[in-house]
Amino acid sequence: MSAVGERNDLGQSAAKRLHILTSYRTIAMVGLSSNYYNPSSFAAVYLDANGYDIVPVNPVHAGKREIMSRPVYADLREAAAKHPRPIEIVDVFRPAHEAVELAEQAIEIGARVLWLQLGVINHEAAALAREAGLSVVMDRCCKIEHARFFGGLRTIGLNTGVVTSRLAMRLPRG
Repeated sequence: MSAVGERNDLGQSAAKRLHILTSYRTIAMVGLSSNYYNPSSFAAVYLDANGYDIVPVNPVHAGKREIMSRPVYADLREAAAKHPRPIEIVDVFRPAHEAVELAEQAIEIGARVLWLQLGVINHEAAALAREAGLSVVMDRCCKIEHARFFGGLRTIGLNTGVVTSRLAMRLPRG
């Protein structure tokens, strides 16, 4: 087990992650919260602003409310049946022990990628998805990876901690 965000071989190569983020545009976000301050909401808002089609999957809110002005689905099967476009990436914001069932659903609906968020590591789910031909990314965040490749690390709630002179303000002389 690795620490959250530790550089490891769980997240595919940088080139493969870039390929995923530039090839697929429809993301079912399993566990997307209606709480705007939740990390899943930050990721969804950022990805939506960058042209991705976000499909909320949250059984607690399914059929009762919208998230980001979109209908919320109870599970991936319902989302795939009702959403107008095929779901390409299944982005999991749920505990690791739920990942096997979500991998099975991702396979069933014909998703292309199973993406397990930071701290979500399940080797059984990954093996199952890979056997079925899906690409698998674990212990990485779609938003952070997109921002890393396309220059949005300061956008929507992520402080990079990098000190740079690029954005420095000039102090008045005198």
